[in-house]
Amino acid sequence: MTPFGERCRALRAQKKVSLRTMAAALEISPAYLSALENGHRGRPSRGLVRQICDYFGLIWDDAEAMQRLADLSHPRVTIDTAGLDPLATELANRLAERIGELDRGVLEEILSKIPKH
Repeated sequence: MTPFGERCRALRAQKKVSLRTMAAALEISPAYLSALENGHRGRPSRGLVRQICDYFGLIWDDAEAMQRLADLSHPRVTIDTAGLDPLATELANRLAERIGELDRGVLEEILSKIPKH
């Protein structure tokens, strides 16, 4: 699941909206919406993010946060460390090898050390 997918699913649960109902309202297939939520599709277009924000009545900061989650939700990431410190290359490779073994607490700790934009 992606951060965007997790947020969409939480909003649907909060509003008690089924995946099929939401997909129909957005005029997309339930399979596509499910794939977005589960991280089996790339990040959604800005237009679709706006539609989803409108659907849930998200405005201002909440809509910007939703777009930021979409921007951070590409399920297949490539990290180019060419020209960086060798430690950056080591970190990227070790993270790629072991990310599936890290529990949520460790992931949160790592994220807390990285400045947000």
